[in-house]
Amino acid sequence: MSNILIIKLGATGDVVRSTPLLQRLKGIVTWVTGRGNTVLLDRLGANLRCVSWAERHVSCDSTYDLVINLEDDADVGAFLRELRYKQLFGAYLDSQNELRYTDDSRRWFDLSLISVYGRMQADQLKAQNRCTYQELIFEGLGFRFCGEKYLLPEAPETSLRGDVAIAPEAGPVWPMKNWAFYDTLRRELEARGLTVNVLPLRPTLLEHLGDVRNHRCLVGGDSLPMHLALGTGTRCVTLFTCTSPWEIHDYGIQEKIVSPLLAEFFYKRGFDRRATTAIAVGEVLRAVMAQLEPSEAVRNPVGSLQR
Repeated sequence: MSNILIIKLGATGDVVRSTPLLQRLKGIVTWVTGRGNTVLLDRLGANLRCVSWAERHVSCDSTYDLVINLEDDADVGAFLRELRYKQLFGAYLDSQNELRYTDDSRRWFDLSLISVYGRMQADQLKAQNRCTYQELIFEGLGFRFCGEKYLLPEAPETSLRGDVAIAPEAGPVWPMKNWAFYDTLRRELEARGLTVNVLPLRPTLLEHLGDVRNHRCLVGGDSLPMHLALGTGTRCVTLFTCTSPWEIHDYGIQEKIVSPLLAEFFYKRGFDRRATTAIAVGEVLRAVMAQLEPSEAVRNPVGSLQR
């Protein structure tokens, strides 16, 4: 059996979308991740050992047949030098302490912050890319992505239940992911007799997972709740205002709404209100009603709406 190490620390949504790898890697897998993400990986399989980044030296106890480093970080690159391994996929520090990446991982890292082409051309390549994240990573590792699903642990029961969950916050890194009209959407959905909940902050990721699972549809941006919905089989409507819709595999349950201004704001991390208002409420409302059930869209037709 192979002995494999995965290094993927965060963000949490990126950790979740990397879990399909576990269905194809044969052997004993050690996964080094951010401390907050360990709860999502701890119970995924008997052959998986989860180690937090803070305790990463625990993973130095083995010689690995393969190390998969999905981080483009100098500290992680330095940590690789402490490991014993036969093959590396991903980023590393060269002899001049510059971040580089292996040739088999270039389809992903050519689109990254450490791209050999530089940030501007990397973003152009990212805009032209039509492969999902899983397709890019799987191909580099010699696999063909066949729709392998996310792996998530069992979630506890939570009291938050309803028809539609709204995830309005995408975090400080991508302020233009925060669509301006969630309140209007909520009122329109409630006017149609639907139970709508805004996802609250929870003390644990597992409770957050349970909240998402307890709804028929999730509406939000390209963020962690979207990945939790895709992993729990919860239908979702996802708004793409500044990041790539093509990197996300929809698993047949996601409706993507792409901003008409996506090209202008593609992978920009500042804030411009036009990016958050370019998608109309009516378009999102129609998509949500269609995701809930086609018959509901017929019974509750969507008229003209003001933004």
